[in-house]
Amino acid sequence: MSLIPEEHKQHLRIELGEKMDKPVKIIVFTQELECHFCVEARQIAQELASLNDKITVEVYDFVADYERAKEYGIEKVPALAIVGEKDRGIRFYGFPFGYEFQTLVESVVNVSRGSTDLSDKIREALKEVKVPLHVQVFVTLTCPHCPVAAAMAVKFAVESDFVRTDVIDANEFTPLAVKYSVMGVPKIVINEKTEFIGVLPEDLFLEHLILATTS
Repeated sequence: MSLIPEEHKQHLRIELGEKMDKPVKIIVFTQELECHFCVEARQIAQELASLNDKITVEVYDFVADYERAKEYGIEKVPALAIVGEKDRGIRFYGFPFGYEFQTLVESVVNVSRGSTDLSDKIREALKEVKVPLHVQVFVTLTCPHCPVAAAMAVKFAVESDFVRTDVIDANEFTPLAVKYSVMGVPKIVINEKTEFIGVLPEDLFLEHLILATTS
C-alpha cells in the first residue's frame, strides 16, 4: 500500500521536476529486528525517489553495515541521510511522515539546489560561523509548527559547512526526548548548550546559533 496518496504524487512530480537541480541520495539506515517504523521510513524514501529520477535511495543495515553507519554518524534508526554533491549533515531520525513529510521534500530540493531562500543578510552572517554546530530539532508528526522550525534548521545546514542538522521524532526516540527535557515541540538544541522552543524568525534563530558558538 502506497504511503503517498496518488493525487499527491502528481503534484510532487511537478514540484520536484521544477525545483530540483542536481542528483540527491536518500541514504536509509534500517535494522531487521526491533526497529519501529524502519519499514515505513524506507518505503517513504523509495516512494519519493520514484517520482523523480534525480533522487536515488541506498539502504543499509545499521548492524551489518556498521562502518557505513559510522561514516555518516548514524547512531540510531530509522535514519535518513540526505546527501547531494556533498554531505551537508542533514539527517532525519524516525519516520518523516505527517507534517514532516513536506520537510523531507523541501530538504531534498534544497540539497539538490545547494542553496536556499534564506536572505542574503543571513547568508553573509553565516559565513562568520567557524565553529561546528550540531542542531537537533525535536518534532512530532502531528505538530503543524514543527516543519517550519525543522526546515529552517535544514536551510542553515545547506548554507553553512559548519552546521549539521538532525530532525528527530520525539515520540519515536523517547529516551532522547527525556534527556533533553522535551516538554513541547518544536524544541531546538544546539551543541548541547543553547536551546529554545517554538518557531523563530530566521534572524533570531541565527542569534541562537551564534550564541552557541560562544557559550
